[in-house]
Order: sequence, then C-alpha cells, then structure tokens
Amino acid sequence: MGVNQSWFPEIILVGFPLSAQKEILLCCVFSLLYVSNLLANGMILGLIWLDVRLHTPMYFFLSHLAILDIAYASSNLPKLLQNLMKHKKTISYVTCNAQLYLYLTCGCTECMILVVMSYDRYVAICHPLHYTVIMTWRLCMVLAITSWICGSLLALGNLIFFLRLPYCGSQEVNSIFCELQALLKVACGDTWINKVFVLFSGAFILVGPLSLMVVSYMRIVLAILKIKSKEGRRKAFSTCSSHLCVIGFYFDIAMMIYVVPDNGHRDEQKKVLTLFYVLFNPLLNPLVYSLRNAQVKAALKRALQKQRAL
Repeated sequence: MGVNQSWFPEIILVGFPLSAQKEILLCCVFSLLYVSNLLANGMILGLIWLDVRLHTPMYFFLSHLAILDIAYASSNLPKLLQNLMKHKKTISYVTCNAQLYLYLTCGCTECMILVVMSYDRYVAICHPLHYTVIMTWRLCMVLAITSWICGSLLALGNLIFFLRLPYCGSQEVNSIFCELQALLKVACGDTWINKVFVLFSGAFILVGPLSLMVVSYMRIVLAILKIKSKEGRRKAFSTCSSHLCVIGFYFDIAMMIYVVPDNGHRDEQKKVLTLFYVLFNPLLNPLVYSLRNAQVKAALKRALQKQRAL
C-alpha cells in the first residue's frame, strides 16, 4: 500500500464500530424505515396520480419531491443494509462513484424543487387572482426540468473533480456511504479545487435558494397579515406550514454538513447527520405533507372509500 495508485477495487466504509448482533438489529430497523419510505412516498405519488383534485402545480412539484426521496434513499440504503447483513463494510470503486453521483443529484435537485415550491406558494398567496395565469403547466414543466438539470450538472461537476484525484495508502473512508467530503479526506494529491467546488456548489444550491425562500416567505407573511378574516389567515398559513417544516429540516442539516467549516473533529457528528438524512428525511416529507395537509388526507379518504366499494 506504499505505492501510489489511481484506482483500487474496493473501498472500506468505516461507519459505526458495532458488534455483529447490533448490526443485525440496525439492519432490521433500517429495513423497516426504508420500506416505510417507499410505501409513504409511493402513497403520495399514487394519490396525486389518481385524484384529479390534486392535479395542480403544488402537487405536481410534490410528486417530484416524492420521487427524489425514493431515489435518494435507494442510492444509499440497499448497500448499507447489505453490508450490515453480511458484516462487511466494503464497496467497489465503481459502485462508490455511482452512489456519489446519485445522492448528489438527488440532494441538489431536491433543493431546487423546494425553491420552486416556495415560489408556487408565493404566487398562490401574494397573487391569487393571477395564479392560474402565472403558474401554467408549461412553466411548471420548465421549472421541474431546470431543477433536475441543475442538480445533475452540479453532481457531475463534483464527480469529475473527484475522479481526477489519485488514491494511495488507506482505503478506509470514515462514513456510512460514499459521502463526498469523507472521500476527499483519504484522497492523495491536491484537493483544493474539489473543496472550492464543494463550497461553490453549497453556496449555489443551499445559501442561494435559502435566501430566495426567506424573501418569498417574508412577503407571504406580510400578505397573510393583511388578510382581514381570521379564517382566511389560518387557511393561507396552512398551505405553507408543511413546506416550511420540510425546508427547516432539510436545509438545517445540509448547511451543517456542507457549509459549516470542518475543524477536523466533526466526523462522528457528520455520520449521524448523514444517517438522519438518508433514513429519516425521505420519510419525513410524506408524513409532514400527509398529516398536515387537508387535501392529501381528503384524497386518501376518497381512495379508501373507493377501495371498500369495490
């Protein structure tokens, strides 16, 4: 291992040092959470597809969010579950690169979709009379496609800069999956351009969108306060509360992982945060939107009534 090498067949994901019994227990818990994620997001997609009342821009973007949550968890969890079950922590170099690209694409695209959803809420509350004129299906398609393209390009840029690095010495990566910053710590050669691009990506996909959403919701709050009836204010705020909850969970953790400077003593904290991101955030979104959204609950009730009638 003292000889420089630009490629090696396997990477060891250190993860959490646990006994075989605890790994089996975690595998069962993580499997249950993964299946719950698939079912919950699949339910959201099914309801939006089947119920014509949900064929609106808001739920069109919510369906993209559900697809991203399924894809994000599926890019990381199956390999993690396999390693826990077999009590091994290896992943091939090719699979690691594929995992890196997929999770970055899903993460970056989800940031863009959340921005688009906040714009949709801004138009709905601040310009309700012009909502159907502004939020046309053509615009919705353009915004969705642009979000996917931006996410894919940012992920591709990070992957290209990562692939140019040679590797030597230890193959151990202190993470639960092929997370970019953990991989860069075991890379040989100069990684400054990678770190600069990560900061640029974080500023573009996290700081920029979050700033736009803050401005949007400041204007939304001002518009809500101008509504005279208490019931009108309650209904207006209820259409935004679910989105605000998702934004809070998503961006707080992402900022701590990718924007807050790394002092070299945050590896264990980052592993816990990334685990939360992979396991709980994709499951949290459908729960928030189903439990706090009257239209989704009504659509689920109608679907269950139709099923009983058959």
